[in-house]
Amino acid sequence: MVDGDGVRLRLAHLYADVMNVYGDRGNAIALRYRCEARGIALDVDGVGIGEAFDPGNYDLLIVGGGEDREQRRIADDLVARGPAIRSAIEDGLPALAVCGGFQLFGERYIDADGGVLPGIGVFRMETVQPEEGAERAIGNVLLGTGFGEVVGFENHGGRTWLHGREERFGTVIAGRGNNGEDGSEGARVGNAIGTYLHGSLLPKNPAVADFLLEKALKQRYGESAALAPIDDSLEESARRAASAITRRGDGEGLGRRLRGLLRRSG
Repeated sequence: MVDGDGVRLRLAHLYADVMNVYGDRGNAIALRYRCEARGIALDVDGVGIGEAFDPGNYDLLIVGGGEDREQRRIADDLVARGPAIRSAIEDGLPALAVCGGFQLFGERYIDADGGVLPGIGVFRMETVQPEEGAERAIGNVLLGTGFGEVVGFENHGGRTWLHGREERFGTVIAGRGNNGEDGSEGARVGNAIGTYLHGSLLPKNPAVADFLLEKALKQRYGESAALAPIDDSLEESARRAASAITRRGDGEGLGRRLRGLLRRSG
């Protein structure tokens, strides 16, 4: 177990000045807080378009979400970095990609006009923007995952489809998820997680945050490295409250849909 004395980790936050809808920067803040609570120093480096970046120099990587125009701004730069990022993730680098970042970590994103933004292929998946007027996936989300129940907030129009046997991040209990049809949400490859969940994700889901941090520790200090426990009572209280609100909201929504169907059939 790591006691924190002299322990230091380095986090690359890609495009923090562009990809930051719904406070996705809070994920970096949560990681730093959980490190500081253990006496671990976390250096957070923002990496902007055109700036020098070697993922091999980092222990952890995150990227947030953005609308189509933000995704177009970063797409060429991200694709140029793609081979190095894929290689680092294949070597075990932990990573978190949220919403627009998640889409561009896939193989490609097709917008409503048929335009194609190439992704970097970390996750074997494709995202397609449906025709204008299609319902967006908006609202609170509850997932069943390998980390237990995970809560968050989604707001996306794209439909994401995992290819083959690509592992999902979680299974939808409430909300829409990747596409509203197959019950999948997000993707996982090695120590990398992709998801549509904002909220921000990590402050209310400490098990996910600690998964990323522990993998980062092991990358730098060896497989015997482990995180010391800390008091998660506030985080767990927030997660349980968000879970209860989401369950109630989903039940109320289902009730309204059923009453509407009954009225139309009457």
